[in-house]
Amino acid sequence: MTIEVNGRPFDADPRPGQCLRTYLREQGWFGVKKGCDAGDCGACTVHVDGEPVHSCLYPAFRARGRSVTTVEGLASPDGELHPVQRGFLDAQGFQCGFCTAGLLMTTAALDEEQLADLPRALKGSLCRCTGYRAVEDAIRGVRHTEVPAAGEAVGRNLPAPAGPQVVTGTARYTFDLDVPGLLHMKLLRSPHAHARITAIDTAAALRVPGVHAVLTHHDAPERHFSTARHEHPTDDPDDTRVLDDTVRHIGQRVAAVVADSEAAAEEGCRAVEVAYEVLPAVLDPEEAMRPGAPVVHAKDAATARISRPHDNVAGEVHGEAGDIAAGFAEADEIYEETFRTQRVQHAALETHGAVAWIDEDGRLTVRTSSQTPFLTRRALCALYDLPLDRVRVVAGRVGGGFGGKQEMLVEDIVALAVLRLRRPVKLEYTRAEQFYGATTRHPFTVHVKVGARRDGTLTAFQLRAVSNTGAYGNHGPAVMFHACDESLAVYRCPNKKADGYAVYTHTVPAGAFRGYGLGQVVFATESALDELARRLGMDPLEFKARNIIGPGEPMISTGGEEEDLHIASYGLDQCLAVIRAARAEPAEPGPDGWLVGEGAALAMIATGPPGGHIADVRAALLPDGTFDLAVGTAEFGNGTTTVHRQIAAGELATTVERITVRQSDTDVVRHDTGAFASTGVVVAGKATLRASRALAAVLLDFAAAHLRVARADCRLVDEAVAYGPGGGSRIPLKELYAAARAVGADLAADGHFGGTPRSVAFNAHWFRVAVDPGTGEMRILRSVHTADAGKVMNPMQCRGQVEGGVAQALGATLFEDVRVDGRGAVDTAAFRRYRLPQYADIPRTEVHFTQTADAIGPLGAKSMSESPFIPVAPAFANALRAATGLRFTDLPLTRDRVWLALDAAGTRAAEGR
Repeated sequence: MTIEVNGRPFDADPRPGQCLRTYLREQGWFGVKKGCDAGDCGACTVHVDGEPVHSCLYPAFRARGRSVTTVEGLASPDGELHPVQRGFLDAQGFQCGFCTAGLLMTTAALDEEQLADLPRALKGSLCRCTGYRAVEDAIRGVRHTEVPAAGEAVGRNLPAPAGPQVVTGTARYTFDLDVPGLLHMKLLRSPHAHARITAIDTAAALRVPGVHAVLTHHDAPERHFSTARHEHPTDDPDDTRVLDDTVRHIGQRVAAVVADSEAAAEEGCRAVEVAYEVLPAVLDPEEAMRPGAPVVHAKDAATARISRPHDNVAGEVHGEAGDIAAGFAEADEIYEETFRTQRVQHAALETHGAVAWIDEDGRLTVRTSSQTPFLTRRALCALYDLPLDRVRVVAGRVGGGFGGKQEMLVEDIVALAVLRLRRPVKLEYTRAEQFYGATTRHPFTVHVKVGARRDGTLTAFQLRAVSNTGAYGNHGPAVMFHACDESLAVYRCPNKKADGYAVYTHTVPAGAFRGYGLGQVVFATESALDELARRLGMDPLEFKARNIIGPGEPMISTGGEEEDLHIASYGLDQCLAVIRAARAEPAEPGPDGWLVGEGAALAMIATGPPGGHIADVRAALLPDGTFDLAVGTAEFGNGTTTVHRQIAAGELATTVERITVRQSDTDVVRHDTGAFASTGVVVAGKATLRASRALAAVLLDFAAAHLRVARADCRLVDEAVAYGPGGGSRIPLKELYAAARAVGADLAADGHFGGTPRSVAFNAHWFRVAVDPGTGEMRILRSVHTADAGKVMNPMQCRGQVEGGVAQALGATLFEDVRVDGRGAVDTAAFRRYRLPQYADIPRTEVHFTQTADAIGPLGAKSMSESPFIPVAPAFANALRAATGLRFTDLPLTRDRVWLALDAAGTRAAEGR
């Protein structure tokens, strides 16, 4: 029997045990996505005879004789979009878009009763990017997108250029292509937290039918590198090998099996025989720094750039401004406490993965889900002694990142296999591998001591921060430096001191994560300042307002003032004014008998990393009179593609539809450090601004010379150059291109920005929460976020970034927790064991933007992709403190943790009576 898919019959028989998802993708229906393989995320939802099913759980053989509809078949036969698809376009109901096909298929099957109860209807559909408000608006038919006139794109709600492809399932992510002769890789991983491989026998694995190769440490380069990607490779310790003879965490890769199918590769992994010498392991960072602790990396510090390898300190920061002892001596009140934050998974719905092959010119080509294609190419070339022109790295549309894909976690091993076999090879992480084989947010322990005079003036501010960087130091030192910097610099205080340690343990590695350490330390500092204010009898918000730095003031942390960092626009006062206004409005009461409280927190973040972040952009006129914009930065829902077109359209006095963006392909665009550190707009966008502005000048110069008119009498209008008195005459741009071609002129221009000088962005958040003292249940009654993003290039899109950041931060605040057991193994390696925020969990946050224009950013813009995350946890904790009278110092603030604390406090109070 055939399976009918989108009206077409398919006679290919499913393999025994095959799920419908893989069957459909093998037939070319790539709109069906893999997010979990366990029915937890909804990304693979399709209709079978009109009923929505999770195709990763639905056996393919059951679809015989049935009609299957994927997102590609949702539109009418004549191409008319389904109303749900149109709604998602009009409301920009997506960011990275990886979950969108599943959400569309789920929504399209809802009846009126189900539409009236979206929290229940969408309980099986996860979105990591949007925060769900945009999804709700899309379903409810709310329109946000605009169609501005030529030259008026900046500051308007323009839709993402890939929107039509996202909603029709034709946007191409990493694995959405057919590669002839493809082989599949699976990884054998360590069962031990620390061990030396004494022998490894691959003979049985090589006898498994379909297995082509088994790669071990004997096949890997000897050289060490860092999986972290930065413009300057020396920013991170070189402590990693492609395959190592020493394993340092449970889940570390031991061998790679390459076979005709995933099943054969998995069977090959089971057949590899490994003998281990199990070594002592250390799981706690404080224990790891004590004398006699097992050493994670016994390497020479000079070559690996490890701060103190025999003390397990990957990197450290120590600094003091003023005299901290004198500052505490001046204080009338001192608060001191230790705060702890947990591991958090990035949980991008597209897992890590890459597919690579040797092209017709004999070059290595790698297609990967990466935020850093250029840096990944450079790392592969260094690792395998290849010239840059012999390696091409391409990032398709990336299904979420959040910093997790600022790593080289798969490309190196895939490249090794391709270079060995000269065949295409694919490696795609499972959801479980994302938890124990990728990276997490750094868990932090932060001891804060802060003092102030009776009038509320800060006198001393001290931190001791310890992060668990896990088995490898990728990003560890840099995260610690960043965490201790802006968290202190945002406050005016004459005496500051910080000691920070990024510490190795035999646990899953940590890495870059949204906020890059600030979320962890700001939870501690903002909570401590709130508590200090209460002890002084002051309103916490006004106490903070008294001590924040102002425009033009130096930003002093422990390392002194950073020369290239400036307050190039100041909106923190406006942020706090929005919070004051929200607090003054009539309050929504909580349920009877519940405790109600409110709290706020603020944060500052640098718009870009120190030391340089490079972007090169080329803008050119095309023969048909449209424009080509070649941009290196990657698109993973951050919206940079939209903004780059808006910037270019404004400078070239045209509409965004006339600008084609090429990006994330090392063969066709120029160097870009990568889409991380909130640089997609402020660095790459500035390069786009310069390239577009330069191209406009080139066009007008050539037009004036060609037409023999005064340059001052020429101006760009949509599709033409107007010239002459009053601009009454026009020459179409395509004719201008032909004239330039005839004389050999190149109507193109380049733009460059090196990422310095840098500005800062500000954010503040305020919650009103209610708590049931009998159960610990918490409800958010109101959520308000205010952001100083400078000139907001696309309000709809920027609002989405804020809402997504708040939603992700609420997950980290309330329930997300990558738990590691006593052996060092991750025991939350599935979405149903690791709770992500669902539609029902996220309140509709009110988002406000300040009115500022940055002196450094392009057209006055500042970054806004990471910063909304940072103040959410302390704001919630401060509201919880106001409601319950208890200061919670450990994240996540789970319901059972809150109830136990309330119960203990009530017991103590009763005993006191």
